[in-house]
Amino acid sequence: MVKIFLIGMMGCGKSYWKQELAKHFKTGGYDLDYIIETTEEKTIAEIFKEEGEASFRKTEAKLLRWFGEKKSFVLATGGGTPCFHQNMEWMNQQGITIWLDESVEVLVERLSAEKAHRPLLSQLVDDDALAAFLSQKIAERKPFYAKATIHLQGKDINLANIKQVIKNA
Repeated sequence: MVKIFLIGMMGCGKSYWKQELAKHFKTGGYDLDYIIETTEEKTIAEIFKEEGEASFRKTEAKLLRWFGEKKSFVLATGGGTPCFHQNMEWMNQQGITIWLDESVEVLVERLSAEKAHRPLLSQLVDDDALAAFLSQKIAERKPFYAKATIHLQGKDINLANIKQVIKNA
């Protein structure tokens, strides 16, 4: 039985690896943003617009804590999840946290076409603005992400490597 929390910037592959690891460990794979949207019956963008980020972060922390009741899972968190309400400390107490750390260049490549669908990116006019935004967010979030049990970067993010570091954790 495993309790795995995937953390990192949007576009780093949390949703993809959630599916792969859930399949490998034969456990449930969950997406915290999807759970929030389902529970609140609103998109993340609507919650931010109508209720503000503080309200969103409170709901996010509450629903994250629900995983304390589960015995086994892989959870893809939102990019900002570790940065609020002592969520990072809580996740580390509950299970294994894995920081999927991709370069700004890779993130820009993956997110460029998705800007319109992501509330934090929708106002960015080009890839240079996207790169600047991502660099700033990474700098803000790095102190939280750095508390992860496991830190994998770029080329080290593959199934064989992830399985090995989880086994050793």
